[in-house]
Amino acid sequence: MHKKSKGRRYADDAPLTAKELRTARPLRNVAPDLAAAIKKARGRPAGRHKESVHLSLDADLVQAMRRTGRGWQTRANALLRKSMKLPSQGNHDAVHH
Repeated sequence: MHKKSKGRRYADDAPLTAKELRTARPLRNVAPDLAAAIKKARGRPAGRHKESVHLSLDADLVQAMRRTGRGWQTRANALLRKSMKLPSQGNHDAVHH
């Protein structure tokens, strides 16, 4: 159900009026704690160092991995770590070479 105010229907995706755009303020000014939490949550987690490489693999292997669905590259990384007898992804930062 939509709320009505002064004849206008409101929805989550309703475009902002010119007045709303003029009076809008950055989230960091209105709710700095929330803005900081959102900013902190973006990107790769700290301490996870990954290197992008070009790797040629058999086509049927890549197809099989892709069929496992979203996150297949992460699972491929875990399989390679296991085959090399390296600690699981969550603990590999503690390894000292």
